[in-house]
Amino acid sequence: MKFRFSLLFLVALLVSFAAAAYASSSVATLKSQANVSSDIVKLGDLIENAGPASVIPVFHAPEFGATGTIQSHRIVEAARSNGILLVDTRGLNEVVVSRAGRAVPVTEIERAVSEAVAKHIGRGSAKDFTANFGSSMRPLLIEAASSEMPRISQFSYDTRTQRFSGVIEVADSAMLRKSPVGVSGTIMETVEVITLARAVERGETIRESDIVIERRPRSEAGNDAIAGQQHAVGQAAKRALRAAQVLRPADLMKPDLVTRNDTVTIIFETGGVTLTMRGKAMASGAEGEMISVLNPQSKRVLQATVDRPGVVVVNRNAALGSETTASIR
Repeated sequence: MKFRFSLLFLVALLVSFAAAAYASSSVATLKSQANVSSDIVKLGDLIENAGPASVIPVFHAPEFGATGTIQSHRIVEAARSNGILLVDTRGLNEVVVSRAGRAVPVTEIERAVSEAVAKHIGRGSAKDFTANFGSSMRPLLIEAASSEMPRISQFSYDTRTQRFSGVIEVADSAMLRKSPVGVSGTIMETVEVITLARAVERGETIRESDIVIERRPRSEAGNDAIAGQQHAVGQAAKRALRAAQVLRPADLMKPDLVTRNDTVTIIFETGGVTLTMRGKAMASGAEGEMISVLNPQSKRVLQATVDRPGVVVVNRNAALGSETTASIR
């Protein structure tokens, strides 16, 4: 009999402990922080063991990507008005609420505007246009689950003032469909140009290391700026050129292959016969240019075409003259 009493007492004690443990685990308890993804905060976001009341909306959520706080007494009041009479606040004064979001960088919005203007005017590509929104433009915060790139709808552009306006769209953003965000500003068209990394003196040959490829406003570059380095490397400066100057065809010339007072090889070509002799250049000249050269034997001046470095060719008519006879002697 005593054994049966002890066993019943032990069972009752175990049941009491289990009930206490269950009761303890089911007490509504305030959370220290909450992460939400929608524009409302529910009781279940703020309170553990809120039961059926978990789905009841009670507060507005912060903006996408933002964090806010809700005072504990307000949460307790909201819980009581929805049937949760006892809430263990754990001594917390407030609950930190964060809302996940995705930041669309300003650079992505700029790209979308550049694509829109290129399509609108039917010229160039996105890299040829730069959008300026002013100092007020900030990254756009939308749903964290969104992954689509932004594009611009309802786009308008005034070529005279270069001002544009439009609406930012992200295909999988319900927030932007519900609350459209407009964008406006100015467009600058740019072109790729060749500039100089250093100052270059007249007659100096342009090397590849002297070249810088960059983008400049079309209004600054004009329509005659050199666009490819192959058109500049190996050419000579027709005049003194400053560093960072946009290169144009009028700034360059073929480099001199012969310099005034140089000793040159004079080639006479006539009747299948080629004769050579040494002479003196009376002027500098680039490939294909006609310069005067002195025949030191006859002291006569000839007109010759610069062929390659240090070499000139006398044309056939000149070669048929007395200079040929003199050179043979």
